Amino acid sequence: MTSHGTSPSVPAEGTPRPGGAGTLAGRTVSRIGYGAMQLERLHADRGAAVALVRRAVELGVDHFDTAQFYGDGFVNEVLREALGGSDAVVVTKVGATPDPGGPLPLRLAQRPEELRTDVEDNLRSLGTDRLAVVNLRRADTGPGLRAEGDQLVDIDDQLAVLTALRDEGKIGAIGLSAVTLDGLRRALPVGIACVQNSYSLVSRTDEDMLRLCVAEGIAWVPYFPLGGAFPGMPKVADESAVRSTARALGVTPAQVGLAWLLHHAANVLLIPGTADPGHLEANIAVGGLALDGAEIAALDAVPSRSADHVRLG
Repeated sequence: MTSHGTSPSVPAEGTPRPGGAGTLAGRTVSRIGYGAMQLERLHADRGAAVALVRRAVELGVDHFDTAQFYGDGFVNEVLREALGGSDAVVVTKVGATPDPGGPLPLRLAQRPEELRTDVEDNLRSLGTDRLAVVNLRRADTGPGLRAEGDQLVDIDDQLAVLTALRDEGKIGAIGLSAVTLDGLRRALPVGIACVQNSYSLVSRTDEDMLRLCVAEGIAWVPYFPLGGAFPGMPKVADESAVRSTARALGVTPAQVGLAWLLHHAANVLLIPGTADPGHLEANIAVGGLALDGAEIAALDAVPSRSADHVRLG
C-alpha cells in the first residue's frame, strides 16, 4: 500500500502466517486477516485505533478489509496512517456511501457514476493511487439493505465501470459482495478475485457458490462468520456441538466457529474484526487451532439455516 505517514511495525522475520498462506488477487496473504469496520468504535481515540492495526501487522496480518463508508472515512484514514509504507493488501468496497443523518449510517450507492465516485473517495482517504482490490457491494442477497428504485442496477453496467477503472490503473482487482450465484457466474468473464458473502457454520446456503469459487481459484471471504449480527440470525455460539468442542479444546465457541471455516475450504480467508487488542489476539490464535476428524464431522452436522430473510432498511 502506497501511503503517507509513519511506517508501521512489521512482523519479525519468520513470524508464521496466521492460518497459513492463502491467495488473494495473485498475492500470498495470511488466511486470517482483519476486518476494519469496528475501528469506528475507537473514533474518540485515534491513537488506539492505529496501535491496534499495527499490532495486527506484528501478529502476521497482511490483509485488511475496509470501506469509505466505515466511519465516514475515519477507518480508511486510520489504515492509511497505520500501514503507510507496508505491503499489506488493503481491500475496500463500493456500492454504499455514508449517510450520517439517516436511519442507518449508510445508504446504497449502486449507480455506475456513484461507484466511480466511491473509488475516488477511497483512493483519497487511503492515500494511494491504486486500490489493490475493490469489492462491488451488491444488494442481491441478505442480510442487510436491498436495492430499490434507481438503485436497482444491472451487474453488467456496474462491472463495466469497475473494469474501466481497472484499465485506468486505479483498481488492481475486482471482487463481489452480497452477490447471488447467478451474479457471480455472469461476472466470471471479467475476472473476479474474491467473493464476500454472509456465511458461517450455521448459515451455509451459499455452499454451491463456495464450491464454484474453489473451482475458479476465487478467494472466499465470509462476513458475519459467527452469525448473529442482526436479530433473527442464527448464532454459531448457540450450537451445542460448537460449545462442546470449545470446552474440549479449552477455547471459546467463537474460535471454534472461525477454525471450522478455515478447515472447511482451502480458499477461505477470514477477516474477523474487533476494537479490542485481546480479542484480536484470540482471533489470530485460531490459526493454530486444530480440529480432528470427529470434531469436524460433529460441526459439519450442525443444521444450516438461512439468514437471507433478515433485512435492514
